[in-house]
Amino acid sequence: MSTQRASKRRLAMTGVGVAALVAGTLTMAHTSAAAPAPTPDTLTSSAASKLANSLSADLKSDTAGAYYDASAKKLVVNVTDSAAAGQVREAGAEARLVKNSQAELKAVQKDLGERAVPGTARGVDPVTNKVVVTADSTVKGAALGQLKKDVAAQDGKAVLERAPGKFSTLIRGGDAIYASGGRCSLGFNVVKNGQPYFLTAGHCASLAGTTWSETQGGSAIGTVEDYGFPGRDDAIVKYTANVAHPSEVNLYNGSAQQITGARQAVVGEQVQRSGSTTRLHGGTVQRLNVSVTYPQGTVNGLIQTNVCAEPGDSGGAMFAGNSALGLTSGGSGNCSSGGTTFFAPVADALSRYGAQIG
Repeated sequence: MSTQRASKRRLAMTGVGVAALVAGTLTMAHTSAAAPAPTPDTLTSSAASKLANSLSADLKSDTAGAYYDASAKKLVVNVTDSAAAGQVREAGAEARLVKNSQAELKAVQKDLGERAVPGTARGVDPVTNKVVVTADSTVKGAALGQLKKDVAAQDGKAVLERAPGKFSTLIRGGDAIYASGGRCSLGFNVVKNGQPYFLTAGHCASLAGTTWSETQGGSAIGTVEDYGFPGRDDAIVKYTANVAHPSEVNLYNGSAQQITGARQAVVGEQVQRSGSTTRLHGGTVQRLNVSVTYPQGTVNGLIQTNVCAEPGDSGGAMFAGNSALGLTSGGSGNCSSGGTTFFAPVADALSRYGAQIG
């Protein structure tokens, strides 16, 4: 809370106390009137992310998600009771009373996931306070009919959306980082136990190979040490050659964005993605903790965005300013007509592998 805000609140309380000493009838009017809600703090998306995580940890089941209002530069936190609303406002965010709790929506997401078919994704949308089920163009006929019934059975807590194209991992032969089975994109350079590594998508290791080079058929520069796919979609690769590994992302305009740390994404923030096929593109974070069912299986905990991507962009970096956010997992559409792209959270991968942005 800012000093200015605290001073204004103390002044307001002093005014009420003086009125109480002067007139009894006036006292009742003043003390029964609701004090105006404090104005939410102006926040960057990075500050909003930190505040959202802090409030989520403090309030636990009393919150139902949060999102960043980029136009007003404020954090909006969904709450289920007035006590939690007060705590949110005191922390500098806007409190929004909603009907559906986080636990209820997670239960809906889990229930829908138990009958999921390839080409679908499920995630909680804090803006609508519902679970959004996204189905690509391959979901049709009886499968689509059943999906509609499953969504309708959730008592208004879920909605169905369609996405053009097919949800798939974005790997293919080409340039950038190569393995025997295809091409991907490097995500972020990291350090583990004082040694250089890099992060990329887990499906790159699973589907393309575990030894990577800078050119097709070239000398190896790194070997996969650990990865996960499906279930999760990240991999850590240890450098085995003496090559440059700066902590930055290629902006494909002759410059690079320095990366100094990693954090969790926040719904509503603007992000950028860099990949070897389509280079640099931007968009908005739409949902967190999304479960996507690819042909190879379901991946959980992903970030859903409207940033475009194409085959070969897999593993590439999603970032905001100097913060690493995600690794390109998969999606549908393209960078001509637009699309939906999912990312594995970098902060989770770093924690899992015991690594740091370096």
